[in-house]
Amino acid sequence: MATVKFEKASRIYPGTSRPAVDSLDLDVGDGEFLVLVGPSGCGKSTSLRMLAGLEDVDQGTIYIQDRDVTNLPPKARDIAMVFQNYALYPHMTVYENMAFALKLRKMAKHEIDTRVKKAAGLLQLEEFLGRKPKALSGGQRQRVAMGRAIVREPQVFLMDEPLSNLDAKLRVQTRSQIATLQADLGITTVYVTHDQVEAMTMGHRVAVLLDGVLQQVASPRELYDRPKNVFVAGFIGSPAMNIKLVPLTEGGAKFAEMELPLTREQTEKARADGGSSHVQMGFRPEDTDLVGADSGGMPIHVDLVEELGSDAYVYGTVALEGQDERFVVRADPRSAPQLNDIVYLLPRAGHHHVFHAVTGERL
Repeated sequence: MATVKFEKASRIYPGTSRPAVDSLDLDVGDGEFLVLVGPSGCGKSTSLRMLAGLEDVDQGTIYIQDRDVTNLPPKARDIAMVFQNYALYPHMTVYENMAFALKLRKMAKHEIDTRVKKAAGLLQLEEFLGRKPKALSGGQRQRVAMGRAIVREPQVFLMDEPLSNLDAKLRVQTRSQIATLQADLGITTVYVTHDQVEAMTMGHRVAVLLDGVLQQVASPRELYDRPKNVFVAGFIGSPAMNIKLVPLTEGGAKFAEMELPLTREQTEKARADGGSSHVQMGFRPEDTDLVGADSGGMPIHVDLVEELGSDAYVYGTVALEGQDERFVVRADPRSAPQLNDIVYLLPRAGHHHVFHAVTGERL
């Protein structure tokens, strides 16, 4: 096992105006499962490929177990990578695919056989060892790609969106298998995904990137409860947090007929650094209740109700400073409102999030 460290690591592609990865500082603990997450083009896969040695590091340094690997070729880094497209050899059987890297190392046949069969047992692939990839399902191919990484017994696993080619049900099943397997093996793992639900359910910690810049790295719970800025707040959580730019008042912030309280310190910080008379405030759909008309809530016009069985999500609009703004609330599916109803939403006390109007930083 090993630690991983990015120290001011940057990747600048020729002809581009800004780095794909910009001065990344990130530490991954021994045996940790760290997930890199963010929208397309945020630099997460580039960061992983820099660690793997598949992309140059233009500035900064990368360490694996305190060894500078910045300029080492991939084969000298003692890592194993699982790709999005599985990258299996179609003419080889499952056994041969899993054993291939070990044969290149000139490992003894009995040792290869032991490792392959052990990995096949962990991944429930014993009955498929004689098949070729074309005879396997997508989930089985993904498990073969995992097995090929496991038999190498590397210091670090690298996984680049390994579940994106699977259907929704299989993706849920396989992500739990990967998380359990990583916990059993205890191998340091860096995992890339664009799916924030995947990130939250799998990672010990999650690193959120945007435009090549690390926004926040924290446990899933901390990201959810205390997002560092507006981007993280809007990215983490499904459905997304309701975040709006609203006017400051003497006691808080005004949402149409509803006023949400702010502390004096929050109000002062909101007015500083060009914040002036507005603040960005957010509250999650699941931290919001539908209340009576006389309960101080904000009236919204219902334009969509999503019935999900255990939950219902109510979408509606309200005019804020002359602009129609949309909100979503989680409701009891057995008493959800109807289309075109007027309902009143009220965030639960202490569950709203406050961000600076200009910088977007948490207040």
